[in-house]
Amino acid sequence: MDLRLTAEHEDIRRGVRELASRFPDEYWAERDEKGEFPAEFYDAFAGAGWLGIAIPEAYGGGGLGILEASLLLEEVAASGAGMNGCSTMHLTIFGLNTIVKHGSEELREAVLPGAVDGSLHVCFGVTEPDAGTDTTRISTFARRDGESYVVTGRKVWITKAGQSQKMVLIARTTPRDQVAKPTDGMSLFLVDLDADEVQLRAIPKMGRNAVPSYEVVFDGLRVPASARVGEEGKGFRYLLDGLNPERILLAHEALGIGRAALRRAVRYAGERVVFDRPIGKNQGIAFPLAEAVTRLDAAELMARTAAWRYDQGLPCGKEANMAKWLCADAGFEAADRAIQTHGGMGFAREYHVERYFREARLLRLAPISQEMVLNYVAQHVLGLPRSY
Repeated sequence: MDLRLTAEHEDIRRGVRELASRFPDEYWAERDEKGEFPAEFYDAFAGAGWLGIAIPEAYGGGGLGILEASLLLEEVAASGAGMNGCSTMHLTIFGLNTIVKHGSEELREAVLPGAVDGSLHVCFGVTEPDAGTDTTRISTFARRDGESYVVTGRKVWITKAGQSQKMVLIARTTPRDQVAKPTDGMSLFLVDLDADEVQLRAIPKMGRNAVPSYEVVFDGLRVPASARVGEEGKGFRYLLDGLNPERILLAHEALGIGRAALRRAVRYAGERVVFDRPIGKNQGIAFPLAEAVTRLDAAELMARTAAWRYDQGLPCGKEANMAKWLCADAGFEAADRAIQTHGGMGFAREYHVERYFREARLLRLAPISQEMVLNYVAQHVLGLPRSY
């Protein structure tokens, strides 16, 4: 395994970095404060062809892998855009993977070209208020009625639902108590959100406010059977094709936020003079920053390994989960050290590190909590009994 980046990879990083630099920290601070979707940023990346980096070329995409998509999102985050920038597009990358792999040709044609050119926004509907991480406990139900399904239920923390025309939705089609395994009896659908039977409510939250999260309620939404992704009852299996890429992509986003925070901290430590010397001369400042970059670089190796294994078609559940855990921790630690380096000014919006801190904190919760990653490692890597 060779983890060195190729010339093509470096070209991707350079191109993304150049485009993202047109949207400085002040742009993101304003979008976050006002809760405004960064349409100019999204349109710029759509126009440059970046949205479809991992979508097959047959549908207008770049046909590249998760590693290339990860480099894209890491650079976006590192530019200072953080999660506000990445969340505009990472659903296009991993959320549509299930359509690419398991959707009918009709569904692919209906969705993928529009996702590539930016004209179609798609969100991902999995989480529910009473199920949390245990997807087998979802209660949103799609009842078969002739050539249609009727969907009733509720989803929460749905990123970009208010900006999206469609949602990749997982719902039960067979009650949990009527299936052999809890993971059976769930199906995936591509549903329209601009219907009277769909209600959306934005959730006020701590950070990443330029890209809202929503509660979505389905009250008898009729969905044609042709909008089902793959076979009925196998939705959870299809969903797994998006989970490892999601962890890998968000691990790289955590790295990017950490590097953005560290960049500002190092600059401040070199410029801020107290007691007639730059504070970066003090080991109390320098050592924590040195530790932060060491942790980021170490976490990066696991993230790159996970991406490489996925693109090679190798098992990567262990690596994807470990990458998410390590990168989320390293990114948060770097953001925390950046605030500490700035002292009281780290709490001020002027220096932007408080925004990085809020967004880095999110990645210790999403898309899966640090504790659930450790549950996975304990059970599937160490072979310990399941604890939940």
